[in-house]
Parts: sequence; structure tokens; C-alpha cells
Amino acid sequence: MVLKDKIVETGPEWRQFSEDGKESRSRTGIPTSIAQHDMGLATVIGVSDRDASGRSLSGPMKSTVGRLRTWDRRSQVHESTDRNLRQAFSELRRLSDKLVVSEAVAERAAYFYRKALERGLVRGRSISSIIGASLYAACRDGQIPRSLKDVAAVSNVKKKDLARSYRMLYREMELTMPVADPVRCVSGIASRAGMKEKTQRRACEILRMAQAARISAGKDPMGLAASALYVACSLEGEQKTQKDVAEAARVTEVTIRNRYKSLRQALGI
Repeated sequence: MVLKDKIVETGPEWRQFSEDGKESRSRTGIPTSIAQHDMGLATVIGVSDRDASGRSLSGPMKSTVGRLRTWDRRSQVHESTDRNLRQAFSELRRLSDKLVVSEAVAERAAYFYRKALERGLVRGRSISSIIGASLYAACRDGQIPRSLKDVAAVSNVKKKDLARSYRMLYREMELTMPVADPVRCVSGIASRAGMKEKTQRRACEILRMAQAARISAGKDPMGLAASALYVACSLEGEQKTQKDVAEAARVTEVTIRNRYKSLRQALGI
């Protein structure tokens, strides 16, 4: 039984290794990340008026450190590019938490956004739509089953605007995306619909048969996975209606009926 998805590590977060190979337990700070506006390299002057030994600073030194703290805070977001990246990556962290994607996917989305910003593709467009399209592109690139509807549901951007921004990124940046695998969508749909594990395995078998028969090309992976689950429910005797499966997959009942008929006819089920 999995008790926790993310267990908190209470020890030193990052280890430091010397030239002789010995490990040091000292804390070395956070690692660099392109998902931060300053790559994680900016200095941070704390608010405590104490030195490294814990002793209180003198009056003139407090005034000096206060001025340094003010100029350090102002210099971090001096240029418009830095302000743009700070706003975009703040939105990226929020979307990543809502969609439950890994840090690697968020880093990939940040890479796409930085390239779009360098090429001037963000100018005249909303930051939310471009960062949402970048995150969707990162999910497609990593074969993570997240649809445009999922991204639009957690963002303040319409699906139509996200699709337009994604097509622009795909065209202007000459991206190459792998073909989406509908088998990866089965577990999420089945979990939301409360289906049995046996039904999920049967649906995966049906999808692999469909891929071998070359009848899955050009079909929406989410709709195809939902139809395979509905076929599996019929074969395994599990009582699920087309409406239940359609709501879990966020597709229409018409899509499930059409794919259901084509799967049974092509595979002879």
C-alpha cells in the first residue's frame, strides 16, 4: 500500500563532493533550474540583521545591509524579460501542481517558453496561453496523458486559444511530437469511472489489437481509450453506461458510440 506520494526528506537536500571523492554533509543551496526566472542563481539577502555567527549587527552595518537588500530586490526584476519570466513561471508552477506532472515535464515546458520568448512569439499574445501551450507540448513530448481540455480546465484560457497557441509553437519552433499512445489514457479514465483492474487489462489488450490492425491511426487517443474501456465493460459484464465512461474521459457519448462500433466490427469482438 502506498501511504504517501511524496515523502518529505528531512536530511540535507543536496550533497557536496570534494576532489578526493569524500562526501560533505554541508548544504550547498538549491540546484539550478530553467523553470525559474533567474535560473536559481540570484542572491537572496535575508531579513535577519545577524551575522553568520548569530551576533547582532551594529547600527551602521544594519543600514548598509538594508540598502544592499533593497537594491538586490530591485535588480532581480529590472528588465521586462525578467518580469515576463517571473509571471510565466509562477503560472507554470500553478498549472503543474493542478495537473500533477513531474519536475522534468515542468522543466521541458520552461525550455519551450524560453525559446518562444527568444524568438518573439510571446509578443502580442497572453502569457497564460503561451505557458499553457508550452506545458501541453511538454506533456505531448513526454507522452504524459494530458489533453487540451485538462490544461484549459485548470487555467484561465479557453481551449480554442490554447490550441491556437500550441499550433503556433509547433509550426514556428518546428517541434516533432511522438504519436500519442491511447493505452496510457486507460488507467486515468478507469480510475475516475471506478472500473475494475480486470476491465482495464482487457481494454489494454483491445487497444493493442487495434494498433496491430492499424485502425487507431488518426483517432483521438482519449476517445479511443474510452471506447475500448466500454467494450471491455461489455465483455467483462461490468455495468457502466456510455454516459459514465464519457464523463470520466471528458468526451461525448457520440464519440464512444462511433469508436465502439468500429472496434467491434474491425476486431470481430
